[in-house]
Amino acid sequence: MLGDNIQKYRKARGLTQEQLSAQIPVVRQTLSKWEKNLSVPDAQALVRLSQVLEVSVEILLDTPQQGENLAAELARVNEALAERNRELEKMALEGRQRGMILFLSFLALGIALAVKNPVVSAVSVGVCVLLALGILYRNLSLLSQGTMTPTQNRLLKVVTVFDGVLFVGLVVLSVLVGTERVVFSQTQEKWLLVGLFSCLFLFFGAISPRLPFQRHTGLRLPWTVLDEPTWNLAHKILGMLALPITVLYVAVALSCEDVDAVAKASVGALLLYIAIPGLLSLIFYLKQYGRLKK
Repeated sequence: MLGDNIQKYRKARGLTQEQLSAQIPVVRQTLSKWEKNLSVPDAQALVRLSQVLEVSVEILLDTPQQGENLAAELARVNEALAERNRELEKMALEGRQRGMILFLSFLALGIALAVKNPVVSAVSVGVCVLLALGILYRNLSLLSQGTMTPTQNRLLKVVTVFDGVLFVGLVVLSVLVGTERVVFSQTQEKWLLVGLFSCLFLFFGAISPRLPFQRHTGLRLPWTVLDEPTWNLAHKILGMLALPITVLYVAVALSCEDVDAVAKASVGALLLYIAIPGLLSLIFYLKQYGRLKK
């Protein structure tokens, strides 16, 4: 770009920014902005640059055509520069938002491990997770790969709101149980677990096949977030498995005699629900990668 060329030919002539800016003349900070592609010189300054650096305006602008309207060409370069800076700002903002979500996630994990009081731990973790979900909700389009349709954006918002409502419910329930405001019998705990996990399987089974390819909502495995066809296959399998897994899980859970056995069945069903599409999508991804390598 123009700034890169100015810097290249300035160094080729053995000039410092101070020396070159004095010959234009402009302040050194202005020349520095030109070289960093933060702004462009006007037509008069560009002509003077070409004279001092002993290269043509066309070379500085990377335009092989002769006789171009200099003002129009500078306007084009300026627009390209502005677009590039907008993309850089977008990437920087995206990085900050991802960093904040990651920080809140690790903070929640640290609190869960360090705080012994179950009520304080549940509330603190809940606040961290809800803040992270709030950042995600407000930046869904920014954090998503490519361009999402309005329908896809609404779908991701639905999933994010569902996650938030579910988590708030779990935090409130944990606080009520921890303070003994609510006491469940063995049977009630059993049905609560079965209902919770059944709702999770059925909800994500219904929503998964329609989730767009992105990095923050869905089955985020190393291979699914790298390849869109792999992502689509994994989430299609999630949709197909939801009902069979739920039926099998409910049958096993209802046959269990105590809550601990139901909890183990719940964890087992969840792992199975993730492992099957994860393994099948990995096989698909490896086959695709092998075919590309050949």
